[in-house]
Amino acid sequence: MKGDIRADHIPINKWTLLVLGMPMLTITEQSGIEEELETTDLPDKTRASGGNTLPVEFTAKIPMHHLEEQVAMELWFASCKDPVSPLYKKAATLIHKSISSRVLKTYSLIGMFPTKRKLPDLDMNNEGEYASVEWTFSADLPLPI
Repeated sequence: MKGDIRADHIPINKWTLLVLGMPMLTITEQSGIEEELETTDLPDKTRASGGNTLPVEFTAKIPMHHLEEQVAMELWFASCKDPVSPLYKKAATLIHKSISSRVLKTYSLIGMFPTKRKLPDLDMNNEGEYASVEWTFSADLPLPI
């Protein structure tokens, strides 16, 4: 495999998720985003594309002590609850950066909103690692830019 991968690769630890109308979020861990086509099983036992994709879902961890970011997330989450704000869905841009930051691969996430908040597990035997809140997001459509 040596020599097959081009120089200035995009590492998995160098990315930014920018959400319109939100402060810069310090995301320390983010799950992958998997886009899937709607399909239908045909009577002849084959499968066909339905033409559309399903909404995507992913998780992101934000340090609990980043209070401005957590307050912004709580307000956004509250806007998704009854009565649901007409502005609860936001646009976001996921930016993957190469080692030198000269090569970028970006995706626009249309119709994004938080669907779940998970508080951290707690353990008195822990050495004092910082706590993170895990947020689950849904987006209608990820578009490569």
